[in-house]
Amino acid sequence: MSIITINSFNKVKKTFVTSLLCSIFVLSSFTPLEIQNYQLKTVIIDAGHGGKDPGCLGKHLEEADVALGIALELGRKIKKYYPSINVIYTRSADKFVELHERAAIANKKNGDLFISIHCNSGPSKAFGTETYAMGLHTSTENLEVAERENSVVLKEDNYEANYDGYDPNSPISHIMLANSVNQHLENSLLFADKIQKRFKNVAKRKSRGVKQAGFVVLWKTAMPSVLIETGFLTNSQEEQYLGKKVNQQKIAASIFEAFKEYRTYIEE
Repeated sequence: MSIITINSFNKVKKTFVTSLLCSIFVLSSFTPLEIQNYQLKTVIIDAGHGGKDPGCLGKHLEEADVALGIALELGRKIKKYYPSINVIYTRSADKFVELHERAAIANKKNGDLFISIHCNSGPSKAFGTETYAMGLHTSTENLEVAERENSVVLKEDNYEANYDGYDPNSPISHIMLANSVNQHLENSLLFADKIQKRFKNVAKRKSRGVKQAGFVVLWKTAMPSVLIETGFLTNSQEEQYLGKKVNQQKIAASIFEAFKEYRTYIEE
């Protein structure tokens, strides 16, 4: 009986492996065609903060206002040059939108790319741009940026339920969040790198590099996603720069040029 059982098991196992290999072959044979025909159809532009949440503050400016100005300008550029692309704003006015709702908007609209725009806060001498992808922070500074941006959830009702028990006051929560699996990390980092290069070449800004940290707003987005810190409102010179419409247009133009490169790359 034992010999018959083993033989029967081997036959079943052989049949299963053969079927599995055939399935893999069939799926892989269609993969290049699907990638080749991929088109970026929907972009989600997220102006950070808003409404009862002004974000970080300079002497004269609020992060929410600057982020919205840049976000709207970026959206106009994309619609002008790519009218077939659907541009969705998580907010288009001074309105408070909960972080989980921003991701929900992106996912519901089947976004292909999520761009969250912010301003930074730090020592008065700190300046320059940073672009983040979801991931494990590698420095205390990265963690502090994520903690500041994530503290917004404390302004929300029932935030514990909305974020699966995430507590912005708990260091352990930040570590667990940063370790969340992100299947779109490679493309997120690719786009982030293009943004930082364009900030240097187009807007002539100092690049502080591409970084990773655990951001709630990027956590549940089912697409490549980045969070852009466009400059420090706590630096008087950068605050003055960011407050001018022409410079907001330069920043938006830099992000747009990076978007053009990214779109071309993934659609080839």
